[in-house]
Amino acid sequence: AYEGLGSIYWHMVSKLLLAVQENIYRASAVQSQALSGLIDAYYDIRAGLGFNKSPVVYGAFPLDPYSHTPRDQGAKQPGMTGMVKEEILTRLGELGIIIEDGQIMLQPLLLRAVEFLNSPSTLRYWDVGDAEQQVLVPAGALAFTFCRVPVIVMRSDRNAFEAHLKDGRKETVTDYRLGHALSQHVFAHDGIVRQLTVYIHAG
Repeated sequence: AYEGLGSIYWHMVSKLLLAVQENIYRASAVQSQALSGLIDAYYDIRAGLGFNKSPVVYGAFPLDPYSHTPRDQGAKQPGMTGMVKEEILTRLGELGIIIEDGQIMLQPLLLRAVEFLNSPSTLRYWDVGDAEQQVLVPAGALAFTFCRVPVIVMRSDRNAFEAHLKDGRKETVTDYRLGHALSQHVFAHDGIVRQLTVYIHAG
C-alpha cells in the first residue's frame, strides 16, 4: 500500500476540503459570483470523506484511523493525524469562526439550517479552570466551545456579538467582529469572557 493510483487518500480529500473553504471566504470578500458554486462543491467534497461512507465502500469501519484505501485491499496505513488537522480547521470554518488581525469574527457562510436545534438542549463543557459547566441552549440555536468559552449562535433580526463577562456585565458589538481586547481575553484563557452569544440576521 502506498500513496498512488488506486488509493482513496482521505487526508488529501480533507486537504482539498480546506482549500475550497479558504477560497469560499476569499470569494465572499470580493463578492464573487462563484461563491454559491464553491459552497455546493464544498459539501460535495465533505460527503466523500470516510465518516460519510458505509463500511463496504470504505473497506473498514468508517472512523478507523486510516488515510489510504487501495481499491482491492481495504484500509491501509494510519493517517489520522494529518486528516484531523484539516477537520479541526474546516469545522471551525463551517461554524463561522474566523481569526483576522487578532480578532475573533463570525462569518456564517457555511452554516446550514440543519445545525440549529429543533428543541432546547444543554451544552456541557469544561471551562478555563477545568470545572465542568453547563449552559442551556434554546431551540433554534446552536452551541459549541472556542478556547473553552461557550458560543451560542441564535437567529435574530440583527447581527451582533455579545460577550458575557466575569463581572456580570455584557459588551455588545453590532457586527460579527468581537474586537481586539475581548478576543485577546478569549485567547488568553483568563476567564474574563464567560460566554459569547452571536445573533445572526435571519431575514
